[in-house]
Amino acid sequence: MLPTFIRQDLLSTALTHRSALNESTATESNERLEFLGDAVLELVTTEFLYAKFPSEPEGMLTSYRAALVKTTTLAVVAKELGLDQLLKISKGEERSGGRDNVGLLADTFEAFTGALYLDQGYEAAKVFISTNLLPKVDQVVTQKLYKDYKTSLQEQVQSQGQGTPIYETIEESGPDHLKVFTVQVLVDQNILGAGTGRNKQDASQEAARAALEKMKDL
Repeated sequence: MLPTFIRQDLLSTALTHRSALNESTATESNERLEFLGDAVLELVTTEFLYAKFPSEPEGMLTSYRAALVKTTTLAVVAKELGLDQLLKISKGEERSGGRDNVGLLADTFEAFTGALYLDQGYEAAKVFISTNLLPKVDQVVTQKLYKDYKTSLQEQVQSQGQGTPIYETIEESGPDHLKVFTVQVLVDQNILGAGTGRNKQDASQEAARAALEKMKDL
């Protein structure tokens, strides 16, 4: 369940994608709130992991955090909360599937977090993140979602006598400071998977993960 805001203007801004500015009376998109929310999210997640896993080394905690706050995970949570339906986007963005765009959904979750932080403070933002995102850490650990999928894919294809995976960026969207990348991975000129992320590394990891899933089903 979404928390109730005191300042409705903050909530409205958090739910306003930049594409909607030319088709509404809104004067500000959620990009600045996304920037703030990203920082709050990282602090809350880091604090949680530090306390939950007192014996884990820094490198493992970093891997857990990366899996929790990556684009696809945040997009899933945004969908679960119904933020995709509340988001204000342009008609063009609507037609192009903006409500299912993982990068856009992840940004909206972060913007909502940033707005809540400004509206009610750190503790309220912490409760929101702890309730809706942090429970997924058990899935991250048990399913080993923190693994380096690129390394796992390379090891698997080489063990089968295939060539080294090649990653190609096939699409970039969004402004320079909020890019969303789509990367596909090829092995021996065959496309095995594709993934999206807010940087090429995340997108490549998602592509490798998709490839591993495909190979498992073959």
